[in-house]
Amino acid sequence: MCFSFLLSGALLLIGLKISPKAIDFEKLSAYECGFTPIGDARQPFHVRFYLVGLLFLLFDLEVIFLFPWALTVTHVMFSVSALVGLCFFLFLLLVGFVYEWKKGALDWD
Repeated sequence: MCFSFLLSGALLLIGLKISPKAIDFEKLSAYECGFTPIGDARQPFHVRFYLVGLLFLLFDLEVIFLFPWALTVTHVMFSVSALVGLCFFLFLLLVGFVYEWKKGALDWD
């Protein structure tokens, strides 16, 4: 174990010693598709951008909860409680989606 620490430290020091030290202004410049940047990079985004992103994460996580049920559907196919639980979960997911749609949270206007 000491050998691995010594070897990694030695390789790090060798890399620091033999690496080029000249400053390359082209590499230090901001890169934006080959064009010089226009304006400030810290422009505030509209709240709708964050809202749509948050809603996407919310509904994506809810759909991920369906994945284990889909894998075990053959084992719980005849279980009434599993089917009722899934239908209730899908109903809540649908109610949330319709609510967000009616509120206009998914519109970009």
